[in-house]
Amino acid sequence: MPVINIARRLPAKTISADIDSYNGLGTVSGYLPVRAEATPETLKANYEAMLAKQQKETELQVMVKAAADEAKRAEWEFHNSVLAMKEAVRAQFGPDSNSAQAIGYKKKSEYKRRRRASSAAM
Repeated sequence: MPVINIARRLPAKTISADIDSYNGLGTVSGYLPVRAEATPETLKANYEAMLAKQQKETELQVMVKAAADEAKRAEWEFHNSVLAMKEAVRAQFGPDSNSAQAIGYKKKSEYKRRRRASSAAM
């Protein structure tokens, strides 16, 4: 028998088949299990526990998605306000100021001038 890895999720197809089997057990008359984990009461308790945990997982996933959306929106708001601040500093102090350099811009005077290609090379 292969080693069972309980760290991975069961496929949805397997869970669906298990639920169908559990629901089909109600039509079986005279079912007397030998194993304690196979009794109808244990099956019902495990089924209800599974449904409750799946519902909790879904609720938490929705909360995580909502929190991620809020964080994304806050990041964009912060980014847009920083861009507005940079424009305001450049407008107030000029593109060649130390203030513009302090917020991350390169001074205009630090750029190299383009040189013309001489036409005498012909």
